[in-house]
Amino acid sequence: MAFQSIRDPAHGRLLLLSAILFISYLCVGMSLPIVPIYVTGKLGLGNGWAGLGVGIAFLATIVTRGYAGSLSDQRGAKVAVARGLAFYAAGGLTSLGAGLLIPTPWTSYLLLIAGRLLLGLGESLVAVGVIACGIGFVGPARSGKVLALVGAAIYGALAVGAPVGLVLLDRFGFAGSMAIGAVLPCLGLLAIWRLPGVAAHPGAERPPFWSVVGKIWLHGSIVCLQGIGFAAIGAFFTLYFIDRGWNYAGLGLTAFGCGFVLVRLLFGHLPDRIGGLPVAAGSLAVEIVGQFLIWNATDPMLALAGAFLTGLGCSLVYPSMGREVVRLVEPNLRGTALGGFSAFQDLAYGLTGPLVGLLADRAGYDSVFLIGTVAASVGLLIALSLLRARATAFS
Repeated sequence: MAFQSIRDPAHGRLLLLSAILFISYLCVGMSLPIVPIYVTGKLGLGNGWAGLGVGIAFLATIVTRGYAGSLSDQRGAKVAVARGLAFYAAGGLTSLGAGLLIPTPWTSYLLLIAGRLLLGLGESLVAVGVIACGIGFVGPARSGKVLALVGAAIYGALAVGAPVGLVLLDRFGFAGSMAIGAVLPCLGLLAIWRLPGVAAHPGAERPPFWSVVGKIWLHGSIVCLQGIGFAAIGAFFTLYFIDRGWNYAGLGLTAFGCGFVLVRLLFGHLPDRIGGLPVAAGSLAVEIVGQFLIWNATDPMLALAGAFLTGLGCSLVYPSMGREVVRLVEPNLRGTALGGFSAFQDLAYGLTGPLVGLLADRAGYDSVFLIGTVAASVGLLIALSLLRARATAFS
């Protein structure tokens, strides 16, 4: 891999971009398991509020994807990444204030929500900008590889960030954890200036955002449905273990991330080689098994195995469908299309927390993973229907 990057400067730039994303995204990974603990424990609020605290960052990402795509297309992807990293840092600092200034639980919670909203805006800009940069470096023919590496960096950061966040919470408290999270994107800001920019398209004709979304909504729906399983693990796996009195509560995202990154590294080339839809269908089948295992787990090892299988299954759905999206739109609309496409995944992440949090209050934490099983099953049906439609079109 290192030799390839020496021979191919574009590949080396892609690896550096992925490393920057990994380091910066640790601030997101660290916060996922500790926000619900802080909200339910320190602030004494319910699971629904805890889920909202996690999910609202992703809801903020949804509503700013159009802005992120437009900025990337018109001002350049590197500008979008740099601006997003700055918002990451601002979100961390605002959440730090939530941990320090606690006149009332609700004041602290509202400040936390403000920090999560800033983090969500940063995520919108960083994700779209990094993907557009990567495709600009290596070309659209290798877009599946770009999406695979980007996802490996993100979910690798989630795998490492979750246990690190819990350790930091134990050692330094919530405020200290948020302070460290605010520093990490600043390191990314220093490193991003080493990379060249990617050409923008400021004068190109631009159709309405929703007309672009109309071309890719089925592919986005598949990504949305597979994302529910990950969102359930991110928001409630730790609380699920604590509720059952099991050890290793902080390893859910680690198990998920290990499976996710393993598949990205070993099989990230498959969407470019055999097509996105077949890979997505097989991946969703694996995710179904993983979510079912967590739902029916009788001990922590089974639940962790389910999280690992969910990671294996989720890994290639986004790059598989993203590859299809890149092929459906013109180059000057690539950032906009990827922004709209990514919003479907954000929708899963944003709504799953608060909605299934309410379900968990009434039916227990295991019910959360039944929802993940059903959602992945519906996603598999959509992928199979698109495969059949494509086979019919070419027959």
